[in-house]
Amino acid sequence: MSTVFPSKPGIERKWHVIDANDVVLGKLASKAANLLMGKHKASWAPFIDTGDHVIVVNAAKVKLTGRKDAQKVYRHFTGYPGGLVETTAQKVRATRPQRMIEDAISGMLPKTKLGKQMYRKLKVYAGDKHPHAAQQPAGLSV
Repeated sequence: MSTVFPSKPGIERKWHVIDANDVVLGKLASKAANLLMGKHKASWAPFIDTGDHVIVVNAAKVKLTGRKDAQKVYRHFTGYPGGLVETTAQKVRATRPQRMIEDAISGMLPKTKLGKQMYRKLKVYAGDKHPHAAQQPAGLSV
């Protein structure tokens, strides 16, 4: 008996919507990363992207525990000498709240070409509206 691996035409991808309103960032990110990788499916294989598409809405209302709003630091290097930019979570939430969720989820995905392919199936929106109604996404609670 041989092992059956999923092939590209045989993979069914679903769309999921996750509402980030008052949800802890880490719990949301781990659930979304599992959906993007396809670990919730019986056909999961570590070397094939079998994951689903994930839409996260209300990114601006995600919850951080403790005093992370003031203490958590997001770092970005511009590539120039002395170009390390450090920003607190409070300022990131005010300017670009999608980045908080994108960074958390991308940190939980593989650091390979396959991980980048999985990351492309993630859509994050600061408000409660998204343009993916045609894909008929199913709501998902965290």
